[in-house]
This record gives sequence, structure tokens and C-alpha cells, in this order.
Amino acid sequence: MKIFNTMTRKKEEFVPLEPGKVKMYACGPTVYNYFHIGNARPFVVFDTLRRYLEHRGYAVTFVQNFTDIDDKMIRRANEEGVSVRELAERFIAAYYEDAAALGVRPATVHPRATDHIAEIIALIQKLEANGLAYATGNGDVYFDTQKYRNAYGKLSGQNLDDLESGARIEVDEIKRYPMDFALWKGQKPGEPAWDSPWGKGRPGWHIECSAMSMKYLGETIDIHGGGQDLIFPHHENEIAQSEGATGKPFVRYWMHNGFLNVDNQKMSKSLGNFFTVRDIREQYDLEAVRMFLLSAHYRSPLNFSREQIEQAKAALDRMYTARDNLAFLREGAVDRPADETEAALMEAAEASLKKFDEAMDDDLNTADAIGAIFELIKHANIALKPGCAREAVDAAWNAFTEMTGVLGLVKPASKEDDAEVDALVKARAQARKEKNWKESDRIRDELKARGYIVEDTAAGQKVRKA
Repeated sequence: MKIFNTMTRKKEEFVPLEPGKVKMYACGPTVYNYFHIGNARPFVVFDTLRRYLEHRGYAVTFVQNFTDIDDKMIRRANEEGVSVRELAERFIAAYYEDAAALGVRPATVHPRATDHIAEIIALIQKLEANGLAYATGNGDVYFDTQKYRNAYGKLSGQNLDDLESGARIEVDEIKRYPMDFALWKGQKPGEPAWDSPWGKGRPGWHIECSAMSMKYLGETIDIHGGGQDLIFPHHENEIAQSEGATGKPFVRYWMHNGFLNVDNQKMSKSLGNFFTVRDIREQYDLEAVRMFLLSAHYRSPLNFSREQIEQAKAALDRMYTARDNLAFLREGAVDRPADETEAALMEAAEASLKKFDEAMDDDLNTADAIGAIFELIKHANIALKPGCAREAVDAAWNAFTEMTGVLGLVKPASKEDDAEVDALVKARAQARKEKNWKESDRIRDELKARGYIVEDTAAGQKVRKA
């Protein structure tokens, strides 16, 4: 598998530090609100990467943090008259709900910044001991970029002089140089705080990811992912403080997804085009949003619009129709040798799987991987008829479910749903046998209300998702 490494700006063969195992970290949400459609893209991208690595046989340890203390959280908690912890609990629960609706599996570990204060303090003390951090005397501690100037800016491709020329120092900041960044912030009135060697305070934003990644994955990790907007300053600062503390490479492969615009404009509350995933859930099944997010290469810019979601929904509907057709044909399949057309389908199933893996091996090219699924669907529609050879339909079914499963698409029908639908279909068959057309129509309408379409064929009733 080849991955485009943001650090080297080229595709590189992926070779994990430890054979058969992958240590992977992706930046999670700041839990002061529901996450927006822009946040959803990296969540889906790195969930898909994890799924594919597991498909390739790797044991993946995936860490995604929750930032549960920062200025935005403090401000909103004060506005609502709740504690920062209460605010975090509410939006972490909302994250899990919305992420599940997107098909995003929980990470191996979801650490919170406030649960790792001891690790954060220990890391800052290490930087102090290495001469890379300084306390200001008012409770703040900063990373000294001048002491790290030869290496600072290597991820973003910028040098310190250029960065400093455009930097501004906030009025309440007491630091030596414009690009120095906060590792620890002294307590202000009304803010949550923890004891530290520098007085009561709280961690800066960047330090939490270094501390938590080291705790759960070690000092050097395989993959670190996030949105393109995090390259600078967040990931740049993570590298400086992590490598400054350990003297070891922090990350071997940096991956960043492209920006997401809304109706061809940058998402902004002032433009009225800012959508949380919770907003979108009111109109669309989020599986269609996942399909949309995977329809383009993860590094490409992507434009969100209702038209694009409708197109993604239509493509997803075709996949569900294929799933239901294959399931229907498997029930009536016959144990006999495959004929020439069915044998060609079996070859097409194998070829589709190969194309799928080749696309995903090429820097997670989900757009081409989806194309491989639709090639298989086309071949299956041509080759398979009622009474088909079991080995042919099984080959198509297995390839289809394997590929869609890696992409986190096409949910299997629940057993409870299957049982209820099956009972209705049998009742309708009995009604038709008795020529009770009124009852037959009533059951057909009930199935339709449940989201199923019944087609009467020469081979019997065929039921598929609407």
C-alpha cells in the first residue's frame, strides 16, 4: 500500500514500525457543539483507512481524542450555566450517536484531555529539562521555538522567519517570540484548573495530542491523520513538542484530507452555510453522507450540496438494490456447475476485488474502489437469474459484502427486521394463493410503509429496499 506522506510530499510504500501492527492517531472533536460536515470528512476517511488496514490483515490500534477543555468550551459552559465537564459529557454522547449514524466505528481508545493532566504535566517538564520550554511567572508555560528553529516548520514547509513576520501576539500573552505556543495556561477567574508545578491552570491545545498519543501508542507512531487545516499550527506544534521531548521521530506517515466547501463556498456561520451533522440528519440518512464523502479522493477538495447528496443517495440505493437482489437469488440458488455466463461472473467478482484492493492500495482511492463495486453489480445483473448456480451467486455476494464492508457502506438487514418482513411476505403469498387480493394489497402497502417494495415475478415474490 502507498500513502501520500504530507511530510515528504510524495507517495511512499507503507511499512509499519512493527510487522503486522499499525499504530494510528487521528485528531478528534472539541466537544463544545455538534460536529459539522467538515469534521465528518476526516472521521469517515480515517475510519475507512482503519477498516482497510484491518482488511489487509493488520492489527490496528486507533486512538482518537476528545478535546474537552479549551476557550470555546469554557465560554459556552459559562453561557449555559453548566460545568465544562457537563458540556463535554453531552457532546461526547452526541458525537458517538452521530458518528455511528455515519458508520464510523469507535476508536480503540477515545482519551480525553482532562483525564491526562498528569501525562501532560510530565511532558512539559521534560521539555523544560531539555531547554525547550519556559515559564513566564504568571502560570503560563510556552514552547521556545527559537531553540527549535532548525526543525520548526518542516511539516508545513515554512521557515520560522517567514512565520514570525506575519504573526501577532495577543494582548494577554507574555511570551518571548511570536511563534512560541502555550503548553500550559495559568488559571483565569471562573476557569477550571488543575494543580501544576507552575500554579493552577490548564493544558494548551497542542500538548494533549502528544501526551495521549505517547501514552497509548508509544513515542513513535505509524500514522497521524487529520484535516488539512490542522497541518499548521496544530500538527507542526505536535511535532516540535514530541520530538523535542523524546529526540525520536514522532510520526512516520502524516495524512491530511482536503477541504470541504458548501455550495462552492468556504463553510462559515456568517455566510449561513454552516451545517452540523445533526442538522443534516434531519433530512438525510447519514449513510448517504458517508457515500458522498467517499466518492472523491480524500486529498481532493470536495463540494457539499444537496444535489451531491442526492446523487450519493441514488448510488447507495443502487447498492442496496444489488444487495437485496443477490440475497433473493441466493435463497433460490441451485447446487449445480456454473454455466458459461455464471463462470464469467465468478471471474468478474475476483477481478473486482483485485481492482478494489489496487485502488485502496493507491493512497486510499475510495472513488475508484466504489467504481469496482459498480462493475461487479453490472456483471451480476447480466449473469444472475432465478435458479442460478450457488457458486456463482455466492462469489458475487462475498465480493460485494467484502468491498462494501471495508467502505462502511450497505448495512446488513437486522435479524428482527428480516423475520418480520419474511412473515409478511409469507402471509402475502398465502393471500395470493387464496386469491384474497384485498389482503394481498394491504400487506404490500404495509411492506411499502416499512421501506420495502414487492415485485411479483415468475419465480415468486421478490422483496427489495425502497
